[in-house]
Amino acid sequence: MTAQPDTVTTRVRTAQHPKARQSPAARAAARAGGGAVRAFLVLVGLFWLMPAFGLLISSLRGSSDIAGSGWWQVFTRPAQLTTENYRQLLENEAITDSLLSTVMITVPATVLVVMIGALAGYAFAWMDFPGRDWWFLVVVGLLVVPVQVALVPVSKLFGVVGIFETTLGVVLFHVAFGLPFAIFLLRNFFAEIPRELLEAARLDGAGEIRLFARVVLPLGAPAIASLGIFQFLWVWNDMLVALIFADSESAPITVALQRQVRQFGNNIDVLAPGAFLSMVIPLAVFFAFQRQFVSGVMAGAVK
Repeated sequence: MTAQPDTVTTRVRTAQHPKARQSPAARAAARAGGGAVRAFLVLVGLFWLMPAFGLLISSLRGSSDIAGSGWWQVFTRPAQLTTENYRQLLENEAITDSLLSTVMITVPATVLVVMIGALAGYAFAWMDFPGRDWWFLVVVGLLVVPVQVALVPVSKLFGVVGIFETTLGVVLFHVAFGLPFAIFLLRNFFAEIPRELLEAARLDGAGEIRLFARVVLPLGAPAIASLGIFQFLWVWNDMLVALIFADSESAPITVALQRQVRQFGNNIDVLAPGAFLSMVIPLAVFFAFQRQFVSGVMAGAVK
Protein backbone atom coordinates (compact mmCIF):
# COMPACT_ATOMS: atom_id res chain seq x y z
CA MET A 1 0.00 0.00 0.00
CA THR A 2 2.84 2.38 0.70
CA ALA A 3 4.30 1.96 -2.82
CA GLN A 4 1.23 3.32 -4.59
CA PRO A 5 1.92 7.02 -3.91
CA ASP A 6 5.45 6.63 -5.23
CA THR A 7 4.12 4.94 -8.35
CA VAL A 8 1.58 7.70 -8.89
CA THR A 9 4.20 10.38 -8.35
CA THR A 10 6.52 8.71 -10.85
CA ARG A 11 3.76 8.58 -13.45
CA VAL A 12 2.90 12.24 -12.89
CA ARG A 13 6.53 13.28 -13.23
CA THR A 14 6.87 11.19 -16.38
CA ALA A 15 3.76 12.80 -17.84
CA GLN A 16 5.05 16.26 -16.97
CA HIS A 17 8.42 15.59 -18.62
CA PRO A 18 7.90 14.01 -22.05
CA LYS A 19 11.65 13.85 -22.63
CA ALA A 20 11.90 11.29 -19.85
CA ARG A 21 9.76 8.90 -21.90
CA GLN A 22 11.94 9.22 -25.02
CA SER A 23 14.14 6.34 -25.92
CA PRO A 24 17.90 6.84 -26.28
CA ALA A 25 17.53 6.53 -30.06
CA ALA A 26 14.92 9.32 -30.11
CA ARG A 27 17.12 11.60 -28.02
CA ALA A 28 20.10 10.90 -30.29
CA ALA A 29 17.99 11.71 -33.34
CA ALA A 30 16.87 14.97 -31.72
CA ARG A 31 20.46 15.95 -31.02
CA ALA A 32 21.49 15.06 -34.57
CA GLY A 33 18.62 17.13 -35.94
CA GLY A 34 19.69 20.12 -33.86
CA GLY A 35 23.27 19.70 -35.02
CA ALA A 36 22.14 19.51 -38.64
CA VAL A 37 20.20 22.74 -38.25
CA ARG A 38 23.20 24.48 -36.72
CA ALA A 39 25.46 23.21 -39.50
CA PHE A 40 22.98 24.41 -42.12
CA LEU A 41 22.80 27.87 -40.53
CA VAL A 42 26.58 28.07 -40.41
CA LEU A 43 26.76 27.19 -44.10
CA VAL A 44 24.15 29.85 -44.92
CA GLY A 45 26.14 32.41 -42.94
CA LEU A 46 29.37 31.49 -44.69
CA PHE A 47 27.64 31.64 -48.07
CA TRP A 48 26.28 35.09 -47.21
CA LEU A 49 29.72 36.33 -46.16
CA MET A 50 31.51 34.89 -49.20
CA PRO A 51 31.06 37.99 -51.45
CA ALA A 52 32.41 40.21 -48.67
CA PHE A 53 35.36 37.88 -48.17
CA GLY A 54 36.02 37.78 -51.92
CA LEU A 55 35.93 41.58 -52.06
CA LEU A 56 38.40 41.74 -49.17
CA ILE A 57 40.81 39.38 -50.94
CA SER A 58 40.45 41.32 -54.20
CA SER A 59 41.21 44.57 -52.39
CA LEU A 60 44.51 43.04 -51.24
CA ARG A 61 45.65 41.97 -54.73
CA GLY A 62 47.28 43.94 -57.49
CA SER A 63 45.42 44.97 -60.63
CA SER A 64 47.36 42.52 -62.81
CA ASP A 65 46.59 39.63 -60.46
CA ILE A 66 42.91 40.57 -60.38
CA ALA A 67 42.76 40.68 -64.17
CA GLY A 68 44.64 37.40 -64.53
CA SER A 69 42.82 35.10 -62.10
CA GLY A 70 40.06 34.82 -59.52
CA TRP A 71 40.41 35.86 -55.90
CA TRP A 72 40.48 32.22 -54.73
CA GLN A 73 43.91 31.81 -56.34
CA VAL A 74 45.36 33.60 -53.35
CA PHE A 75 45.16 30.35 -51.35
CA THR A 76 47.76 28.79 -53.65
CA ARG A 77 49.75 32.00 -54.16
CA PRO A 78 49.55 34.04 -50.94
CA ALA A 79 52.40 36.27 -52.11
CA GLN A 80 49.79 38.19 -54.13
CA LEU A 81 48.48 39.83 -50.96
CA THR A 82 49.57 43.43 -50.55
CA THR A 83 48.37 46.61 -48.85
CA GLU A 84 49.44 48.81 -51.75
CA ASN A 85 45.84 49.30 -52.87
CA TYR A 86 44.84 50.73 -49.50
CA ARG A 87 47.86 53.02 -49.51
CA GLN A 88 46.81 54.38 -52.89
CA LEU A 89 43.23 54.65 -51.66
CA LEU A 90 44.24 56.77 -48.68
CA GLU A 91 46.20 59.01 -51.03
CA ASN A 92 43.12 59.49 -53.22
CA GLU A 93 41.55 62.70 -51.91
CA ALA A 94 38.27 62.06 -53.70
CA ILE A 95 37.73 58.83 -51.76
CA THR A 96 38.90 60.10 -48.38
CA ASP A 97 36.82 63.28 -48.67
CA SER A 98 33.80 61.23 -49.68
CA LEU A 99 34.15 59.06 -46.57
CA LEU A 100 34.05 62.16 -44.40
CA SER A 101 31.05 63.45 -46.36
CA THR A 102 29.29 60.11 -45.86
CA VAL A 103 29.75 60.38 -42.10
CA MET A 104 28.54 64.00 -42.12
CA ILE A 105 25.40 62.92 -43.99
CA THR A 106 24.66 59.62 -42.25
CA VAL A 107 25.11 60.60 -38.61
CA PRO A 108 22.85 63.71 -38.60
CA ALA A 109 20.23 61.99 -40.75
CA THR A 110 20.12 59.02 -38.36
CA VAL A 111 20.13 61.06 -35.15
CA LEU A 112 17.43 63.47 -36.35
CA VAL A 113 15.16 60.68 -37.55
CA VAL A 114 15.50 58.80 -34.25
CA MET A 115 14.93 61.90 -32.10
CA ILE A 116 12.03 63.38 -34.03
CA GLY A 117 10.49 59.95 -34.63
CA ALA A 118 10.63 59.12 -30.91
CA LEU A 119 9.01 62.41 -29.91
CA ALA A 120 6.31 62.14 -32.56
CA GLY A 121 5.71 58.45 -31.78
CA TYR A 122 5.17 59.26 -28.11
CA ALA A 123 2.82 62.09 -29.00
CA PHE A 124 0.72 59.91 -31.30
CA ALA A 125 0.65 57.08 -28.75
CA TRP A 126 -0.10 58.85 -25.44
CA MET A 127 -0.98 62.50 -26.01
CA ASP A 128 -4.40 63.83 -26.99
CA PHE A 129 -4.52 66.64 -29.54
CA PRO A 130 -7.01 67.63 -32.25
CA GLY A 131 -6.92 65.40 -35.30
CA ARG A 132 -4.45 62.94 -33.84
CA ASP A 133 -5.84 59.90 -35.65
CA TRP A 134 -6.17 61.74 -38.95
CA TRP A 135 -2.61 63.01 -38.75
CA PHE A 136 -1.41 59.49 -38.05
CA LEU A 137 -3.27 58.26 -41.14
CA VAL A 138 -1.39 60.90 -43.12
CA VAL A 139 1.88 59.54 -41.74
CA VAL A 140 0.89 56.00 -42.71
CA GLY A 141 -0.04 57.22 -46.18
CA LEU A 142 3.40 58.79 -46.61
CA LEU A 143 4.96 55.33 -46.22
CA VAL A 144 3.84 54.37 -49.72
CA VAL A 145 5.25 57.48 -51.43
CA PRO A 146 8.29 56.41 -53.47
CA VAL A 147 11.46 58.46 -53.35
CA GLN A 148 11.51 58.85 -57.14
CA VAL A 149 8.26 60.83 -57.10
CA ALA A 150 9.74 63.59 -54.94
CA LEU A 151 13.10 64.00 -56.68
CA VAL A 152 12.04 66.68 -59.19
CA PRO A 153 9.77 68.82 -56.97
CA VAL A 154 12.13 68.68 -54.00
CA SER A 155 15.05 69.59 -56.27
CA LYS A 156 13.18 72.70 -57.41
CA LEU A 157 12.27 73.55 -53.80
CA PHE A 158 15.85 73.15 -52.60
CA GLY A 159 17.03 75.29 -55.53
CA VAL A 160 14.69 78.10 -54.50
CA VAL A 161 15.73 77.83 -50.85
CA GLY A 162 19.42 77.63 -51.76
CA ILE A 163 20.35 74.24 -50.32
CA PHE A 164 20.48 72.24 -53.55
CA GLU A 165 23.77 70.36 -54.01
CA THR A 166 24.69 70.77 -50.35
CA THR A 167 25.14 68.35 -47.46
CA LEU A 168 22.21 69.97 -45.67
CA GLY A 169 19.91 69.24 -48.58
CA VAL A 170 20.89 65.56 -48.65
CA VAL A 171 20.39 65.27 -44.88
CA LEU A 172 16.98 66.95 -44.98
CA PHE A 173 15.81 64.70 -47.79
CA HIS A 174 16.81 61.57 -45.88
CA VAL A 175 15.17 62.87 -42.71
CA ALA A 176 11.92 63.69 -44.51
CA PHE A 177 11.64 60.23 -46.05
CA GLY A 178 12.83 58.42 -42.95
CA LEU A 179 10.39 60.01 -40.53
CA PRO A 180 7.14 58.29 -41.66
CA PHE A 181 8.54 54.82 -41.01
CA ALA A 182 10.18 55.98 -37.76
CA ILE A 183 6.95 57.50 -36.43
CA PHE A 184 4.90 54.48 -37.47
CA LEU A 185 7.32 52.01 -35.86
CA LEU A 186 7.85 53.86 -32.59
CA ARG A 187 4.22 54.86 -32.16
CA ASN A 188 3.12 51.23 -32.38
CA PHE A 189 5.87 50.19 -29.96
CA PHE A 190 5.16 52.95 -27.43
CA ALA A 191 1.43 52.20 -27.54
CA GLU A 192 2.12 48.77 -26.04
CA ILE A 193 3.57 50.27 -22.85
CA PRO A 194 1.15 49.57 -19.95
CA ARG A 195 -1.00 52.60 -19.20
CA GLU A 196 -0.78 51.87 -15.48
CA LEU A 197 2.99 52.43 -15.59
CA LEU A 198 2.60 55.86 -17.14
CA GLU A 199 -0.20 56.82 -14.75
CA ALA A 200 1.93 55.77 -11.78
CA ALA A 201 4.74 58.01 -13.03
CA ARG A 202 2.29 60.92 -13.42
CA LEU A 203 1.04 60.38 -9.87
CA ASP A 204 4.65 60.66 -8.70
CA GLY A 205 4.78 64.12 -10.28
CA ALA A 206 6.45 63.33 -13.60
CA GLY A 207 5.65 65.68 -16.44
CA GLU A 208 5.50 64.73 -20.08
CA ILE A 209 9.17 65.47 -20.73
CA ARG A 210 10.36 63.57 -17.67
CA LEU A 211 7.94 60.75 -18.40
CA PHE A 212 9.26 60.50 -21.94
CA ALA A 213 12.92 60.59 -20.87
CA ARG A 214 12.75 58.38 -17.76
CA VAL A 215 10.08 55.82 -18.67
CA VAL A 216 9.29 55.69 -22.38
CA LEU A 217 12.80 55.94 -23.80
CA PRO A 218 14.32 53.15 -21.62
CA LEU A 219 11.42 50.83 -22.42
CA GLY A 220 11.61 51.67 -26.12
CA ALA A 221 15.40 51.28 -26.39
CA PRO A 222 15.23 48.04 -28.46
CA ALA A 223 12.88 49.59 -31.02
CA ILE A 224 14.93 52.78 -31.13
CA ALA A 225 18.13 50.79 -31.68
CA SER A 226 16.51 48.83 -34.51
CA LEU A 227 15.30 52.05 -36.12
CA GLY A 228 18.75 53.60 -35.82
CA ILE A 229 20.37 50.61 -37.53
CA PHE A 230 17.83 50.63 -40.36
CA GLN A 231 18.22 54.36 -40.94
CA PHE A 232 22.01 54.23 -40.76
CA LEU A 233 22.26 51.42 -43.30
CA TRP A 234 19.76 53.05 -45.64
CA VAL A 235 21.50 56.43 -45.66
CA TRP A 236 25.03 55.03 -45.79
CA ASN A 237 24.29 52.79 -48.79
CA ASP A 238 22.19 55.34 -50.68
CA MET A 239 23.41 56.58 -54.04
CA LEU A 240 20.31 57.88 -55.84
CA VAL A 241 19.55 60.76 -53.49
CA ALA A 242 23.21 61.74 -53.12
CA LEU A 243 23.76 61.54 -56.87
CA ILE A 244 21.07 64.19 -57.41
CA PHE A 245 21.27 66.43 -54.35
CA ALA A 246 25.02 66.39 -53.57
CA ASP A 247 27.76 68.19 -55.45
CA SER A 248 31.32 67.02 -55.96
CA GLU A 249 32.46 68.45 -52.61
CA SER A 250 29.69 66.81 -50.55
CA ALA A 251 29.33 63.51 -52.43
CA PRO A 252 29.34 60.35 -50.27
CA ILE A 253 31.42 57.25 -50.89
CA THR A 254 28.82 55.59 -53.13
CA VAL A 255 28.84 58.51 -55.56
CA ALA A 256 32.63 58.84 -55.39
CA LEU A 257 33.09 55.20 -56.38
CA GLN A 258 30.63 55.61 -59.24
CA ARG A 259 32.55 58.62 -60.50
CA GLN A 260 35.82 56.70 -60.27
CA VAL A 261 34.38 54.09 -62.63
CA ARG A 262 33.19 56.74 -65.05
CA GLN A 263 36.49 58.62 -64.98
CA PHE A 264 39.11 55.88 -64.99
CA GLY A 265 37.22 52.87 -66.32
CA ASN A 266 38.19 49.47 -64.93
CA ASN A 267 40.41 50.64 -62.05
CA ILE A 268 39.59 47.72 -59.79
CA ASP A 269 42.68 48.32 -57.65
CA VAL A 270 40.99 51.49 -56.34
CA LEU A 271 37.38 50.36 -56.49
CA ALA A 272 37.86 47.10 -54.59
CA PRO A 273 39.36 48.60 -51.41
CA GLY A 274 36.98 51.56 -51.61
CA ALA A 275 33.95 49.29 -51.93
CA PHE A 276 35.13 47.07 -49.09
CA LEU A 277 35.78 50.07 -46.86
CA SER A 278 32.31 51.45 -47.58
CA MET A 279 30.79 48.05 -46.79
CA VAL A 280 32.73 47.11 -43.67
CA ILE A 281 31.64 50.17 -41.69
CA PRO A 282 27.87 49.43 -41.79
CA LEU A 283 28.66 45.77 -41.12
CA ALA A 284 30.62 46.79 -38.03
CA VAL A 285 27.72 48.97 -36.87
CA PHE A 286 25.26 46.14 -37.38
CA PHE A 287 27.34 43.57 -35.50
CA ALA A 288 28.05 46.07 -32.71
CA PHE A 289 24.33 46.63 -32.09
CA GLN A 290 23.00 43.23 -33.11
CA ARG A 291 21.71 42.43 -29.61
CA GLN A 292 19.61 45.57 -29.52
CA PHE A 293 18.45 44.90 -33.07
CA VAL A 294 17.34 41.35 -32.28
CA SER A 295 15.69 42.52 -29.05
CA GLY A 296 13.71 45.13 -30.97
CA VAL A 297 12.62 42.66 -33.64
CA MET A 298 11.62 40.02 -31.08
CA ALA A 299 9.79 42.56 -28.94
CA GLY A 300 7.84 43.75 -31.94
CA ALA A 301 7.00 40.16 -32.87
CA VAL A 302 5.76 39.35 -29.36
CA LYS A 303 3.72 42.51 -29.12
